[in-house]
Amino acid sequence: MISSTPVQPRSLERSSSEKRAVDAAIDRALDSRSTSTRFCLSIDVEEYFHAEVFARSVSKESWETRQCRAAPFVERIAAMLAETGNRATFFVLGWCVPRMRSLLRDIAAAGHEIACHGQMHDHLSRMTPTTLTADLRRARGVIEDTLGCRTIGYRAPTFSITRKTAWALDVLLETGFEYDASIFPIRHDRYGVPDAPLGPFRAIAPSGRSIVEFPPMVRRIGPLRLPVGGGGYLRLLPGAIVARALRHCAAQEAPAMLYLHPWELDPDQPRLPLRRMAQWRHRVNLHTTERKLGDLLKRFRFDTAARVLAGVPVTKCFKL
Repeated sequence: MISSTPVQPRSLERSSSEKRAVDAAIDRALDSRSTSTRFCLSIDVEEYFHAEVFARSVSKESWETRQCRAAPFVERIAAMLAETGNRATFFVLGWCVPRMRSLLRDIAAAGHEIACHGQMHDHLSRMTPTTLTADLRRARGVIEDTLGCRTIGYRAPTFSITRKTAWALDVLLETGFEYDASIFPIRHDRYGVPDAPLGPFRAIAPSGRSIVEFPPMVRRIGPLRLPVGGGGYLRLLPGAIVARALRHCAAQEAPAMLYLHPWELDPDQPRLPLRRMAQWRHRVNLHTTERKLGDLLKRFRFDTAARVLAGVPVTKCFKL
């Protein structure tokens, strides 16, 4: 007689138990402060009105007249990092440096990395090699002269290094940058290189030279790529999904990059005119960002991009 005992559910229960044991072991390993980390937290230091969604409606001439709100949230992020013993990379917009020089000096003195986010937050599709070169030199000069620290990393506004703007890689090399964090390996209406590697790689520029690239965290699920590395995705997704993606990277001993903006901790920022969908994309779940970030900082260990990359062999090459 064929047994009617429900074997499959017991098997699934055992598998689930084993998975929990593996997750617990990974969590214990991540809690150890004696081991190096492969996770990086990055902060794009800019004001809410610098976001690309406002590029057409907010003129650069009006920036000086608008309330700057980023500094208290940058300070809050720095405090959360100190409370949890983590370090981060701050990709600083040159325009912001004179407006928060003391705070940024304190952040650099605390062991965080100061990197470059350009000067005026121009999407690279609106720039040329000449204008980008000028923008980078101006931003780097302001950052290094004011803060007294050398900058080796760059992130383009809105992750705007794509195949159409691959020329920017040569500009970065010519201006002395050692790594880039501007290529998002997904398909998106404003950015993305959907077939780029998911971990650190060497991005080959049109000249044939290459630069180290550290992309934001993306989780592969079958043929799909799910962006879980921060920003609007951190606000939109349950924190458990981001944590699960980090645990997956830990199990694979794979580096991971998270990112966010100070204005994403500011649900009370002024509501500027936008179409309904754009307004939703900019403001969705702003009230959840600080809580989710705090949970991640308590649960995982983060370091600067420069330190993470220094401990990871980057051998994979990819031509845009």
